[in-house]
Amino acid sequence: MTLPAPRGLFDLPESEAYLNCAYQGPLPRRSVEAGTAALARKARPWTILPEDFFAPVEELRGLVAAVLGGDVDGVALTPSVSYGLATAAANLPVAADEVIVMLAEEFPSNVHVWRWLAARVGARVRAVARPGDGDWTAALLETLDALAGAGDTIALVATPACHWTDGGVVDLVAVGERCRRSGAALVVDGCQAIGAMPFDVAAVQPDFVAGAAYKWLLGPYSVGFLWAAPHRRGGTPLEHNWVTRAGSDDFTSLVAPSDDFRPGARRYDVGEVSNFALVPVASESLRLISSWGVDAVAAHAGSITDRVADGAGGLGLGVASAGVRSPHLIGIRLRGADPRTVAASLAAERVHVSVRGDAVRVSAHAFNTFDDADRLLAALARAVG
Repeated sequence: MTLPAPRGLFDLPESEAYLNCAYQGPLPRRSVEAGTAALARKARPWTILPEDFFAPVEELRGLVAAVLGGDVDGVALTPSVSYGLATAAANLPVAADEVIVMLAEEFPSNVHVWRWLAARVGARVRAVARPGDGDWTAALLETLDALAGAGDTIALVATPACHWTDGGVVDLVAVGERCRRSGAALVVDGCQAIGAMPFDVAAVQPDFVAGAAYKWLLGPYSVGFLWAAPHRRGGTPLEHNWVTRAGSDDFTSLVAPSDDFRPGARRYDVGEVSNFALVPVASESLRLISSWGVDAVAAHAGSITDRVADGAGGLGLGVASAGVRSPHLIGIRLRGADPRTVAASLAAERVHVSVRGDAVRVSAHAFNTFDDADRLLAALARAVG
């Protein structure tokens, strides 16, 4: 499936082959315009009305819920994945000697919080070793089985939808079912997947899902979200701000603030959630994603990724098989060449990728074309000799 030529919706010169959305997604032109208008409005603060603290936020909340396949009451708006994961950690019961399971070589935000929690309560962290065949799902399920067989109590599983270094995919439906069977909580880091891979909280049934707007949702930095399952919406927020409380939309009553929260996961919203500069930008980008449909984005990005994988394999380089990689993100292992040197050579030819771990990370979105893939492969052939 091919999207209807969206490259012109971005400030992407033909000279640049940008295959690095896993690092930063480009803002669409319309989102830049929305941000410019929002900043100009802040210059005239008398035009910002009390309802502007709430209505745009609720629109953004609804757009996030739609892309997650969840309900709007489950969405809290945060400044980062780490904020969302910290909220989850503060509201999940973990006891001494219980086990927190994660993947090896995870992004630090999805490591530090669980190490901190384990140290605080005397729990243990178990990292699933990188599987030689790239099948993270099988490796994770085998680890859970082994822990259960040894009589360990698994408190929670913290996993991404796909590994941030190379796009190795995790079957969250299968993992979610295993977690429910063992009584473990499931926390998903969706930062490298939401917006480019189909996601359905009803199928996965996680306890929490954290994500950010600035990658695959093509939004601004410092806007994120946390989705909480219905039974996780009555917890304690990281901060106690005015806007999360019942009746906060009546400014005249703030002299006698309510102890009650607004409904659902809104209690977990970050302070100053009404961010007048960034909320309109994030909403505009999400509207664009929604107009395409995440399934269409995944299919289009998958066609680019398949072309890159086939070409890299033809060069004798290492890539994960189609069955265990995500549609939008792939790691190329160079079999001896220095990935940083290779990435620098690609950048000199205006082909933009990342290096994460030992992989050259290539990440495609709706705006990429087969020409981008072919430019990458040609430059890669020259770089590896």
